[in-house]
Amino acid sequence: MARRVFFSFEYENDVSRAMVVRKSNALKDKEAVGFIDAAEFEKIKKQGDDAVKKWINEQLDRTTVTVVLVGQDTCSSKWVKYEIEQSEKRGNGLLGVDISKIKDLAGKTSDRCGKIPAGYKFYLWNNDDGYNNLGNWIEDAAKAAGK
Repeated sequence: MARRVFFSFEYENDVSRAMVVRKSNALKDKEAVGFIDAAEFEKIKKQGDDAVKKWINEQLDRTTVTVVLVGQDTCSSKWVKYEIEQSEKRGNGLLGVDISKIKDLAGKTSDRCGKIPAGYKFYLWNNDDGYNNLGNWIEDAAKAAGK
């Protein structure tokens, strides 16, 4: 089944890791939203918090699942927290995926800040073969949410 999936992640440190997930085989039949060009995001941020919230809410429209890509600073991101809150309000399926061990553009990995969103399934991209399994995880989260 085709799904519209929102990806939540801390942009500054994890965008290259998030792009690995975005380009994975597991998203073949899914529309991935929540990814934005750095220059575009900076433009939105300069307009203030209300503009960022509006953009997030528009991106969440018609989504059924939110995947939180967790790296080193994700747990302290006010925008990731907002995205999780809004996803819960909408009844989206939720899951977390540790992306800290995906190498960034400099070939480095990082530590994971924790397991978020709390109370939902959590997976390790590398150890749990996210490249091939993310689609199944998304479907499981959607079903758990009754979507």
